[in-house]
Amino acid sequence: MESIKAIQLFSALAQESRLAVFRLLVEAGPDGLVAGDISSELNIPASTLSFHLKDLVQAGLLISKRHGRSISYRTDYQAMYELIQFMQHDCCRRNEDQQC
Repeated sequence: MESIKAIQLFSALAQESRLAVFRLLVEAGPDGLVAGDISSELNIPASTLSFHLKDLVQAGLLISKRHGRSISYRTDYQAMYELIQFMQHDCCRRNEDQQC
């Protein structure tokens, strides 16, 4: 992962509601949740939530899928894993005697 992409992902998560949405969807698993359930669970108004969901989808952290009149959201686990790998890439590199 390039640094610029990591910055985009961190930027998308650098807001309390978006971080809460992301963490909830990580917890929900691969099936994700519909927007109404996310709104209810986190007590975020629908119009505000749609703004945050759009940012997370555009950053590449969430995947959306339309089901008739509702939209479900789920974590893009590949993007999450790539961000974690980016953070761990050089872990303890300066001190090879230690393990992370």
